[in-house]
Amino acid sequence: MSDLSPWLTADHLAAPLDASVRDWLFEPGSLTLRLTTLAGGDFSVRPLLEGWHGLRDDECAVLGLAPGSTGWLREVYLCGHGEPWVFARSVASREALQALELDLQHLGKRPLGHLLFSDKAFGRSPFEICHYPPAWLPAEAAQAGLWARRSCFQRGSVGVLVAEIFLPPHWRAVRAADGNP
Repeated sequence: MSDLSPWLTADHLAAPLDASVRDWLFEPGSLTLRLTTLAGGDFSVRPLLEGWHGLRDDECAVLGLAPGSTGWLREVYLCGHGEPWVFARSVASREALQALELDLQHLGKRPLGHLLFSDKAFGRSPFEICHYPPAWLPAEAAQAGLWARRSCFQRGSVGVLVAEIFLPPHWRAVRAADGNP
């Protein structure tokens, strides 16, 4: 694993973002709710992977874990009209899950965002964004240049790191909603 992280804070971006891209990447509220609105209520979660797995070094660094640590990993597609719009990857340490009393192992098709936003005790770190490396995506979604954001939902000294990668069908839906085919 490379020690170089592709993630940048807003003040370190080389060029200004398109207004629509910036609006979605820095949405402070629940992405689940915003996607549900964009989909006219036809929103779903498609679980891909859940369980104890090795975490990437960049994730370990954010969570204060030793490189190569194992943690809880959940990967899902957030879908509008049954089509994957966002690939989401959430990770947490065993200690975080115990301290936060989160039952991520039984979320199934429920969005993690509902759980995190329903507990006002969670704080959220500032967003970091990047063009997500294709090698980090599921094979069927792997392509260069996809915008991603991540933030850490924390309560006390422990947290859950959530990354959300915006897929091309999402941007088509945004353009259509804005009247731009």
